[in-house]
Amino acid sequence: MPVPIPRQRAIPAVESGQAQAASPRGGSAEDSVKDASAAAPRTPDTAGNSTEKVENHTAHTNLTLLLIEDDPAGSPIVPDMLDQAGKPIRVRTARNLTEAGRLLTDDVHCILLDLALPAPGHSDSEDELAVLRHVLELAPRHAVLALTASGDAERGAEAVRVGAQDYLFRDELDGRLLSRAIRYAVERKRSESAERRLAEGRLRAQENRRLERGLLPTPLLEGSPLRFAARYRPGRSRALLGGDFYDVVRTPDGTVHAMIGDVCGHGPDEAALGVELRIAWRALTLAGLCGDQLLGTLQQVLEHERADDEIFATLCTVDIAPDGRRAGLCLAGHPSPLLARPGKPARLLPYDNNGPALGLLPGARWPRMQVELGAEWSLMLYTDGLIEGHIGQGRERLGQDGMTEMIRRQFAEGLRGERLLRAAVNEVRALNGGELTDDVAVLLLDRVP
Repeated sequence: MPVPIPRQRAIPAVESGQAQAASPRGGSAEDSVKDASAAAPRTPDTAGNSTEKVENHTAHTNLTLLLIEDDPAGSPIVPDMLDQAGKPIRVRTARNLTEAGRLLTDDVHCILLDLALPAPGHSDSEDELAVLRHVLELAPRHAVLALTASGDAERGAEAVRVGAQDYLFRDELDGRLLSRAIRYAVERKRSESAERRLAEGRLRAQENRRLERGLLPTPLLEGSPLRFAARYRPGRSRALLGGDFYDVVRTPDGTVHAMIGDVCGHGPDEAALGVELRIAWRALTLAGLCGDQLLGTLQQVLEHERADDEIFATLCTVDIAPDGRRAGLCLAGHPSPLLARPGKPARLLPYDNNGPALGLLPGARWPRMQVELGAEWSLMLYTDGLIEGHIGQGRERLGQDGMTEMIRRQFAEGLRGERLLRAAVNEVRALNGGELTDDVAVLLLDRVP
């Protein structure tokens, strides 16, 4: 039987439960250890430790078997087992689970366990597979082969059901059979682990999608004649929520309040802060706050909830009078909304009294401007992700002027509501030559008499 070959140091034969033996190639045990250590390439793992590469066991490194049996000298295992590449399979032996725990290092690929071994704290009458359950807890990432008496197929099958990759009869083993069983067990364990990680990843993705979808707003416009449409595209790959946020609610007096904002950055922390600001805005609006008082309170929320003092958020709020003909506008470092009316070119609302972004200046003020909307109109609120995309291969960006001309043209072509927003976002992406790197949020309110 080959001398045990540990991952980090040579364990003496007495310690590992074996007598001194020569290596299969005729060299000393020390030479065997040196050769095996040199043959196993190492690479830093995620914690910075040195571990052997095990991505492809049969192609890059010798397989290592840990035999757990109370009488290794009486084992039928032969010393000349070979893996699929013709390399010798290295064997370590342990007489009990204590020794097994010491020999179980990252470069062990498979465990061959004698089911006749007693488990700590258990008797055979309590659970005949207690030792297997103990080993599975000790080595959840390793392939395990159960070794049982000849003819005891029922116990072997139960071992597979509990978690072993396969079972073998003690008196029917030979080197070729065991080599094949080891390779099969290792590959099966790798496949099971990959499938489990894939399933776990899918579940996490589904949970994240449900969570993020639930955090998007549901407009409260019951009783309002205004039509609502919105488009949202996060800049993060495979995300549903970014740092942009928006909301629309109607208060009991008939006023429709709309808001859109943008937290600097577009990671998960910024997305979470955007959700907090949106929920706070809705609660404060329904409580009757507006204008400077509302924005000042939102700034306090941001200052308490942000992870870094340099994080800020831009915001645009619009409160549309119950008759729908005029509105109050507050801007906190945010681009001004666009107003489109029949027979008139689309234009940006005034932004001369634009206040600072939330989180920049303590005690800041945000003036509220009155704007006339008219009898029939479309009002579009958007984040800067819509206007900061490039035009073609150069460094020129679309900008507010380019966006205004685009909306004028699309409005003249008869596009309204969802169709208008879809066409606008798609054209901006096309001009950019692909996906936009920043979050994009756009909402549209239409009044049709």
